[in-house]
Amino acid sequence: MAGASVKVAVRVRPFNSRETSRDAKCVIQMQGNSTCISNPKQPKTEGKSFTFDYSYWSHTTAEDDRFASQRQVYKDIGEEMLLHAFEGYNVCIFAYGQTGAGKSYTMMGRQEEGQEGIIPQLCEDLFKRTVGNTDPDLSFSVEVSYMEIYCERVRDLLNPKSKGTLRVREHPIMGPYVEDLSKLAVTGYSDIQDLMDCGNKARTVAATNMNETSSRSHAVFTIVFTQKRRDQLTSLDTEKVSKVSLVDLAGSERADSSGAKGLRLKEGANINKSLTTLGKVISALAEMQNSKKRKSDFIPYRDSVLTWLLKENLGGNSRTAMIAALSPADINYEETLSTLRYADRAKQIRCNAIINEDPNARLIRELKEEVNRLRDLLFSQGLSELLAVTGGEVNNNSALGSSPSGPPTNQPITANGQSEAPQNPAQDSNSAPDRDEDSTPDGDADHMTADFAEGEELVETISKEEVAERLEETEKIIAELNETWEEKLRKTESIRHERESLLAEMGVSIKEDGGTLGVFSPKG
Repeated sequence: MAGASVKVAVRVRPFNSRETSRDAKCVIQMQGNSTCISNPKQPKTEGKSFTFDYSYWSHTTAEDDRFASQRQVYKDIGEEMLLHAFEGYNVCIFAYGQTGAGKSYTMMGRQEEGQEGIIPQLCEDLFKRTVGNTDPDLSFSVEVSYMEIYCERVRDLLNPKSKGTLRVREHPIMGPYVEDLSKLAVTGYSDIQDLMDCGNKARTVAATNMNETSSRSHAVFTIVFTQKRRDQLTSLDTEKVSKVSLVDLAGSERADSSGAKGLRLKEGANINKSLTTLGKVISALAEMQNSKKRKSDFIPYRDSVLTWLLKENLGGNSRTAMIAALSPADINYEETLSTLRYADRAKQIRCNAIINEDPNARLIRELKEEVNRLRDLLFSQGLSELLAVTGGEVNNNSALGSSPSGPPTNQPITANGQSEAPQNPAQDSNSAPDRDEDSTPDGDADHMTADFAEGEELVETISKEEVAERLEETEKIIAELNETWEEKLRKTESIRHERESLLAEMGVSIKEDGGTLGVFSPKG
C-alpha cells in the first residue's frame, strides 16, 4: 500500500433556498468520473473538465438514476477506508468546500434513516464487524476523541471539564498531537452515537448569508482502533493499531458573499487562513511529486493548527480520501471552480502508508529510550535536581535494559543515545576555537544539544528547562500508553458522570440510555 495516491471524490448538492430564491442556474455537469463546470459569464465557451476517482451527482432526487445517496458515498469511500483500518493502516477522510456546500451533511448527515453521513455509518459498520468476529484469539478495542479547531484554538468536544484551549505539541517520536485531549473507551455503536451527539451540540455554529447553520470551526473525530491477536504457540500477543481521522472542515467563504461582520468576519478570516494553508500544503505536496527535489522542499504544515495536526494524513503514514463538496449554482461559480482546482491538485499527493503492527510496544520502547537520553543529558551537565520536576524514574522493563553507565559526557547526544565523537581526534572538547556561536561550550548548564531529527543527524540546541519539560511530556505519554482497558473505561465513565452533573446544574435530566428525560428549573 506504500505510495498510494489520495483518493478524491466530488459531490454536487441540490439548490438551497437562497439559490432558488435568486433563480440560480446549474453550472455543473457530470458523466462517469468526469465533472465539468461552465462559466455563466461566457456561456458559449467550453466548460472546464476534471476527472476524479468519483463524481457524485446528488443535485436531483432519489428517483434520478444518476442520484448518489448517502449510502453510495459511504460504500465507495467509507467501506474502503474501514477495510484499510482493519488491515492496520491509519486512514483519514476529510470534506472540503465553500460554506453551505454540503460538507457536514456528507460527513455527519442527519439522524433520519438513510440520511446518516460517512462518520456514523463507518462507526456502525466497525462495531458490526467486531461483534461478528468468531476468532477466539482475536480481540478488539475502540477509543474515540472529538475536537474542534476554532480561530486557531483547539477545544475538546467530549470533556465538559476541558473549557480552555488545549495545547498542540509536536513530539520527536509521536509527531503532532493535542495534549490532554480526552480519548474515551467505547464498547458499542450506541456509546459512539451518544458521544457524537454531545460533541455536535458543543460545536461552534452560526448563521451567515450562505448557510443558516454554518460550522464556524473544523471538527476532527478520531477513532483509535486496536486489534490484539494471541499466538497460541508462543502465548505472545501482537497488536495492530489504526488511527481513523474523520474531518469536517469549516467552509471557505468570501466576506461579501457571507455577509460577515464583527465576530463572524474574524472567524471567517481564521477559517480562510487555515484553509489557505491547507491549499499551500496540498500544492507543495503535489509539486513535490512532480519535482526531483522531494525531501528538500519545504511544506508549511505548521503555518496553521489544522495542517499541523493533519501532517501524517497529508503525504505521511495514512490512506487518505478527500471529498470536495460543490454548489451547483452559477452565483457560486468562482468558489466552486476553486474547490475543483484544490481537488485536482490533491489527486497528485502520494501517502506512504504502512501497517501499524505492534506500534505501542515499539513506541513505548522508543519513548523510554528518549527518557534515558534526556536523563543522561541532565546528569552530564550536573543538573540531576531537575529530574524532580518529572515525577521520578521510569520503569524501563527488561526489554530496554539498564541506563547507560560511565563518566558524564559533554558531547552532543545523537539519535541512538551515544555521544557524538569530535571530527578531529586530536582536538579535545576543551580546545574548540573554531566552534560557531550556536554551539554549546563545555560546562554551559543553560543549553544542551540533543538529536531529535526525523531520520537525519541534525543536532538541536535546547535549554535545560526544555529538556526537563520534554522529559515530563514523554513520561506523561508513556503513562497514557500503559493505561489498562479497565482504567480507560473508568475514566470514560467518570467523564460521563461529569457531563450529566453539568447538565443537571443547567436543568436537563438524562435517561440511563443517554436520551433527554426532561427539563426542570436549574439549581440556584
